Amino acid sequence: MRRSNLPHLLWSACAIVLALSLVAIPGITNATTMVVRDGDTVQLGDVAYRLDGADAPELDQVCIDDHADPWACGLDAREQLTKLIGGRPVHCDDLGADKTFKNRRLGICRVEGDTTSLNQQLVQKGLAVSVEPAAKLHLKDDAAAAKADNRGLWKGCFAAPQDFRTGRKDGALMGASCRADRDAEIRAALFPADLSMPPKCSIKGKFAVRARFTGNTGIYFLQGCSSYAGLTQPDRWFCSEDDARAAGFRRAFNCRAGKSK
Repeated sequence: MRRSNLPHLLWSACAIVLALSLVAIPGITNATTMVVRDGDTVQLGDVAYRLDGADAPELDQVCIDDHADPWACGLDAREQLTKLIGGRPVHCDDLGADKTFKNRRLGICRVEGDTTSLNQQLVQKGLAVSVEPAAKLHLKDDAAAAKADNRGLWKGCFAAPQDFRTGRKDGALMGASCRADRDAEIRAALFPADLSMPPKCSIKGKFAVRARFTGNTGIYFLQGCSSYAGLTQPDRWFCSEDDARAAGFRRAFNCRAGKSK
């Protein structure tokens, strides 16, 4: 009696379906693993992409709004980028290693359904300033238009994110609400001695000349560090050790290994 090939065919069909289910489909994987790290950084799976050519305020950065009041522009920048994405799949073209931020990649990122990159949208809406890109994005005209129309950050007064990251308090201020007659007062608000901790970002950072010997900008302290409580006026706040290291900070030598709280 001739044996039927049906069981064999069914098994082969199941194997094909299983194999296809393991293939990474562009957009689908990114959608389920995408995290907005800050105003210009998205993480897709294990890879963090900084949006090339766009520089948004840091999470702990403070700006001045058009009513001369301080506002948490760094947290708002992350929120605005989250809204631009709107839960849709994100795809990033990898441009190589980021020479400024450790463990980051530079990317041109797009949301599924949008023809304009997130990089360009941030600059167009005044949510980030234009910086020299690795790719030829030509964002300077978009930045000039955003500035002329007082969009986003430009309606207030702010320090360049690069100046904030390095603690350069004497850099040029930007925005329509900057006033020369209140320069000292505004700078004190933009670089407060008691910099507020963003939610769930408890790692303290301190600029330190001695850190430069190891090629770093400063030192970061976890809650397990013996000197954590004594550091009452940190220069920076970070949400994770990866963020701190990306910004050029090294862990304090008196810190115990392990996760921060």
